Amino acid sequence: MTEPANIYEDIVVRVLDVKRYYGSGEAVTKALDGISLDIYRGEYLSIMGPSGSGKSTLFNMIGGIDSPTEGMVFMDEIDLAQLDSFELAWMRCHKIGYIFQSYNILPVLTALENVTLPMIFAGLSADDARTKAAKILTKVGLGERLFHRPFELSGGQQQRVAVARAIANDPVIILADEPTANLDVDTGREMIGLLKQLCERDGVTVISATHDMKMLDVSDRILWIRDGKVDRLERRGDLEIKIGHIDGNIL
Repeated sequence: MTEPANIYEDIVVRVLDVKRYYGSGEAVTKALDGISLDIYRGEYLSIMGPSGSGKSTLFNMIGGIDSPTEGMVFMDEIDLAQLDSFELAWMRCHKIGYIFQSYNILPVLTALENVTLPMIFAGLSADDARTKAAKILTKVGLGERLFHRPFELSGGQQQRVAVARAIANDPVIILADEPTANLDVDTGREMIGLLKQLCERDGVTVISATHDMKMLDVSDRILWIRDGKVDRLERRGDLEIKIGHIDGNIL
């Protein structure tokens, strides 16, 4: 795989010795225990590891959903810990797009309304938001499903609505939490390809917390986490993949 020329040059997220502890004394749980990482603009980074390894906690730190016990997280050179609740809300609205495992689209709204809503929150007029939402939904293959509600859509189509909503405000980063977990194999591959297109075409950084080994083939780098620490960080081209194995580990 040829790596895009623009990555490994412009740091968009910097994680510096981040620790996240829950509880105290002998009952303390070290969800993260000293993670340091640079993430680059326009790259596709997959965060992988067993359940309880700290993937979701790191994911939440990068998204400003949780705060470190120690250490710092910077986005575009801004220390997230220094932002008040209003500033964090602005950052999440304008800089970050979220894709959740369970889609989290509103069941009473149409696909068009679900994608329009975050743009209205960001200050776009209703008419402009609807026009832009229709274009985005068409781009993700739902141009003929604008007025369908979630119960009228397949799981893959609902996830496409979630992707359209995530990119509605032209984010710098998309955080995708197990984006293929509820999809069949073929639909999951389509979703992975769609996220990869956002990297290559729009320069969006995609950070995915996942167990899905299909993600490896489109990732620029893979961060392996174990027991709250970086186990290893690898470029896709350096990863040896065999049927049933990755670098000697049985899948």
